[in-house]
Amino acid sequence: MASVKIILRKNKIDKAGNAPLYLRLIKDRKPKFISLGFKISPSEWDEDKQTVKKNHSNSARLNKFLSQKVADAQGQIADLETKNQSTSARKLKEAIKGKPMVNFFEYSYNRCEKQKHTLALSTYNNYKNYLKKFETFIGHREVMFDDITVTTLKNYAGYCSTTLGNNNTTINFSLKILNLMFKEAQREDLIPLNHFPFSKFNVKKSKSTKRYLNDEQFKALINLEVSNKAKAQVIKDMFIFSVFSGGLRFGDVIELKWNNYNAKEQKITKVIRKTKRQHSIRIGQKAIGILEKYKTEESKNGDIIFPFAKIDKEYFTNREHRAKLVQRAIALSGMYLTKMGKELELPFSLTFHISRHTFATRALNNGMRIEHVSKLMDHTDIGITQVYAKIVSSELDKAVDQYIN
Repeated sequence: MASVKIILRKNKIDKAGNAPLYLRLIKDRKPKFISLGFKISPSEWDEDKQTVKKNHSNSARLNKFLSQKVADAQGQIADLETKNQSTSARKLKEAIKGKPMVNFFEYSYNRCEKQKHTLALSTYNNYKNYLKKFETFIGHREVMFDDITVTTLKNYAGYCSTTLGNNNTTINFSLKILNLMFKEAQREDLIPLNHFPFSKFNVKKSKSTKRYLNDEQFKALINLEVSNKAKAQVIKDMFIFSVFSGGLRFGDVIELKWNNYNAKEQKITKVIRKTKRQHSIRIGQKAIGILEKYKTEESKNGDIIFPFAKIDKEYFTNREHRAKLVQRAIALSGMYLTKMGKELELPFSLTFHISRHTFATRALNNGMRIEHVSKLMDHTDIGITQVYAKIVSSELDKAVDQYIN
């Protein structure tokens, strides 16, 4: 009869000083090894007792798992050898090899690295940051997918809310990253489909609020006098230009070149950073007037239009460099716009993205068809644009209520 034993393969110690645990089968003096899917330090393994020592944080759970693995293997061997005494070691291994326990953090971080060059850099960084946040909550990385239960998710949501002060939107996004890793591991057939704690727990979504400037506020911003010494005037012009140019995002406006502008057709054409699609939009006289402020006799086709950030050649070839530059530029623009918002006494903090919301609500209020607004904003789904239609409808209801009352 074949023998079964758990061994720590010290000849495979990794850089962290951990060695993998294997189930060893011996049949007719031929050994076969089955990985158990996790590693421990040699100092945490009791060779004589075939158990994980108590100095390991999850010793009880791991020992229970190991004991069950041995029992299952012995049961499989007994069944197979009863049917066929000549069963080989290889066939025994194939019969008893089950899915190993999969470490959540090891899988998730590795997945991020594998997709580093296919994900947007901001998305890649978000994934890693939110995984690190969950790791901080857990306190270590020795967590298997099986360990993450509904109770784990509830406790994590509570930690995000009470300890970190996160709102429901942030909490939901924190859980969304974990949810994504579960689905990917299931898609790769690494964990069973029936272990999905997210189906039994969710956090109520916060009601989203799209901030925008109404006509009065927007006119006040246009007329607001700002200093020409720093870059306040440039960011103000960029914001207003965005409102008159289909709500172009900050990342697209900041890198806009003269060769993106066709003066004859009065069109802006460029590949949008977020969607990677070429986008073309006709602009009106107010947007053209802003562009003309920055046009000089020395301006060349390859020059950046708005001199707000130092957009160099590396910006277009090194995405990490670009991400850092844009991040700094957003922070600087936020400082200027926040100050302008305070001077205008706005009931919310003014950010560049509000220019996009302002374009959408103005366009719909002025009678533009929603599908045209969606096209101009380069939305992937008209359902995204319908959020603005609801805002306009809500504003109309308020206006009617004022007159009725």
